[in-house]
Amino acid sequence: MFHDVLLPAPRKRLGRLLASGAAIASLAVGLGAGGLTVSQSAQADDYPDHAIEFIVPWSPGGGSDALMRIISNAAPEFVGQPMPVINMPGVSGTIGLKELAQKDPDGYTVGQIHEGLMAANATGLTTLNWDDFQPVASLASSPQYLVVNADSDWKTFDEFAKYAKAHPGEIRIGATLGGIPHVHAAMIEDAIGAQFRYVGFEGTGARIRSLVGGHIDASIGDISSSLEFVKNGDLRFLAVGSKARLEQTPDVPTFRELGYDNLDMSINRGIVAPKGIDPARVETLAKDFEAMSEDPAFVDRVNKAGAEVEFMGPQAYADYLADVDGTIKRLSGKLAR
Repeated sequence: MFHDVLLPAPRKRLGRLLASGAAIASLAVGLGAGGLTVSQSAQADDYPDHAIEFIVPWSPGGGSDALMRIISNAAPEFVGQPMPVINMPGVSGTIGLKELAQKDPDGYTVGQIHEGLMAANATGLTTLNWDDFQPVASLASSPQYLVVNADSDWKTFDEFAKYAKAHPGEIRIGATLGGIPHVHAAMIEDAIGAQFRYVGFEGTGARIRSLVGGHIDASIGDISSSLEFVKNGDLRFLAVGSKARLEQTPDVPTFRELGYDNLDMSINRGIVAPKGIDPARVETLAKDFEAMSEDPAFVDRVNKAGAEVEFMGPQAYADYLADVDGTIKRLSGKLAR
């Protein structure tokens, strides 16, 4: 004999099921009073009712792509619908964002940004900036490392710094030109009084692969893009831009402990929507992402990818982006050459 098996619903859908009784009751009251409209809560519960496209403006294999796929994989459970990743790399991450800005603000297309957008704007690579979009939430913060090829003579950051100062313009460092990795490399350059030779790449994955191949001498990287290469003996971490040493790399010193207090280097990756989206839909998504950020399994996956979960809602994220924008504009002169 066969029996029907009742499978657990995703959390978002389960919430809708629990809310349906209240919605029906509200509808009944409205009809009893002669009204023919469904309650606002019932309307809000309808969103989203199909997949939400998730534009990631970077190549597959980099830090942004890896972390956004963790969010995408968790979306059916917490958002209630799939959020398939669509990679649209190009021009320091601005091609995909240009596409996002032109989308209908109906809540069914969102995109990923980080501090690199403000850097690209400050250096004239794009006219787009963070406030051309509606901030929804920031979920992941990734400390950045200075990475070199394991065959290089630099075993420590001090050795790297001394060589760079003695050989201006010789060290080839990979960066997304006009992007936040360029900003971070310029911060190191300024802190040690050196001058690098910049080589441009679209996305972290491409420049890390070039570093492994010996085509450049150093790069800015992160756990998700670089750790396996370090474990395999292809690359070496010299220092990390976090406030304290990270669990995944306990032997890698922070720039702070090496005496460079101003070298705080992290990338905060967040989600934005086209300008003009219904504020109620922004709030719905923000609450879903907040619930996602509190899930132990999600936190564990993000940590294993080399990032920390740091949730910011719409207003807090907007305030953060405005502050970073001001800081990058003050540093933009170092990125012009």
